[in-house]
Amino acid sequence: MTTQVQTTVARWPSGFIALGGFLAAFSVIASAYAAHGASLNGSSPLMVQTGLHFLQFHAVGLILVGILGQTRPYEKRLLVAGALFMVGIVLFSFNILVRAWHDVQTFKAMVPWGGTSFILGWLALGLAYVRKLKPPQASE
Repeated sequence: MTTQVQTTVARWPSGFIALGGFLAAFSVIASAYAAHGASLNGSSPLMVQTGLHFLQFHAVGLILVGILGQTRPYEKRLLVAGALFMVGIVLFSFNILVRAWHDVQTFKAMVPWGGTSFILGWLALGLAYVRKLKPPQASE
């Protein structure tokens, strides 16, 4: 049982790094799609650019969380930061892109919650490094 818990804890940083890489690649594809005359269904190009900018920035944030998580795999605030970045990407960036390209207005009110998730994610990341680490206990 403890082996499974240790393996799971050790895997989450790699998951964030991989997801961040895939989302960064997707953001480049989506940027190219937007730049080559994709229909905006009444949305402004600035709105799409903002959604893509936040997607790119937070994809790198996920990679950062994963890298930092490799040195502190038991720091729950890093895990929380990564989860909040993912929530923000879905509620903010993906929401804007779906509205602009497919004219789906159903979740328009969720965009501010995505922005709030981004803010809380960065605060969780910062708080993960405010707390002092306890020195290792000497074995007797």
